Amino acid sequence: MGRSCRTFTLPDADRAELEHFTRTGRRPVRAVRRAQALLALAEGVGQAAAGRVAGVSRQTVAQVRQRYAAGGVARAELPRSGGPARFTGAQRAAVTALACTPAPVGHSRWTLRLLADKAVELALVDTISHETVGQVLKKTSCSPSASSTGAWGR
Repeated sequence: MGRSCRTFTLPDADRAELEHFTRTGRRPVRAVRRAQALLALAEGVGQAAAGRVAGVSRQTVAQVRQRYAAGGVARAELPRSGGPARFTGAQRAAVTALACTPAPVGHSRWTLRLLADKAVELALVDTISHETVGQVLKKTSCSPSASSTGAWGR
């Protein structure tokens, strides 16, 4: 708890930058909330209160404070962890286009597993699971289980 009791100050330039950031333009909510947490800390409230003001946890406030101390405003919001996307936009489009074609002979409609197998067979992707096919199609208006076949009911 000793850490959260230390005063936190923001230089005027950083405060102005954060205030401008939170009030103008379209920004990711995550980044705005973290900037608001830094501004709240600079007002002299504790980490728990700054978290309530900004809508984040006390732990998040502590992490943002540490990042700010390590490198200023630019480091306060680091990129999120995680791997790069496994499929390109073109590959996603190809899987979606495949789902909008008539179902294979002997099937009344595409299933996610059929689509995954066919996408690999056609070398649209190296490997893909039926769950991933479902995630790709969820973002489109094309459904493999629609009763009509072809592109969007044609």
